[in-house]
Amino acid sequence: MERFDGRRVLITGAGSGIGQATVHRILAEGGRVVAADIDAAGLRATAERAAADGGGDRLVTAVLDISDEAAVRTGVAAAVSGLGGLDVLVNAAGILRASHTHETGLDFFNKIISVNLTGTFLMIREALPALLAGRSPVVVNFSSTSASFAHPYMAAYAASKGGIQSLTHAIASEYAKQGLRAVCVAPGSIQSGMTLDPGLPEDADPSLFGKLLPAIGKGFAGPETVAGVIAMLASQDGAFITGTEIRIDGGTHM
Repeated sequence: MERFDGRRVLITGAGSGIGQATVHRILAEGGRVVAADIDAAGLRATAERAAADGGGDRLVTAVLDISDEAAVRTGVAAAVSGLGGLDVLVNAAGILRASHTHETGLDFFNKIISVNLTGTFLMIREALPALLAGRSPVVVNFSSTSASFAHPYMAAYAASKGGIQSLTHAIASEYAKQGLRAVCVAPGSIQSGMTLDPGLPEDADPSLFGKLLPAIGKGFAGPETVAGVIAMLASQDGAFITGTEIRIDGGTHM
């Protein structure tokens, strides 16, 4: 498949997990990618695999803290310049931390909001002029099943992801007549670096989590599952999808 032949794509959170898997999927389909992450070692691993797969000549990596406004402004400008424009923005960067809500400090709460929600906003704001000048522009944001279903000990994370869904709806409406599509993926029951150890309290009550396993398959899926959906949404195959969330959880939350 070459759905991304000639498409210019910026992906955050590209040093691990779903973001990294999305880089490889887009490269495999012919896209040109700037892969950004705060983790330089993770980006090196992404680049090494891309080179091994034959797509290294269409990949540039960039260390970027999406919660830093000045860094985002500089990083997005550099990505747009290097790509010669921008057609797709995938906001996969995020952090997951858990705690009892009554023990959650303001610094803890603000950190999650600043990376997940504010960081997504900053990336969108800085990328919008280039996207609106691009070809069939798309923004793919990352929500979570925690935004719509109860995930105990994750109030800050859930709030950030709910905010991302609302942000996505707003920009999808605001820029629809200018040709922009904005969609969310809402992963759940996906095995990636962020979900392997969410840092649950030692006295966490497992009974509060209800049904934990997907209805289909034999357990959690890998990040490639989500990357495939992102590729569909960001391509012309998703041309009639905007302003909504796509839940990818194998039926865990039916």
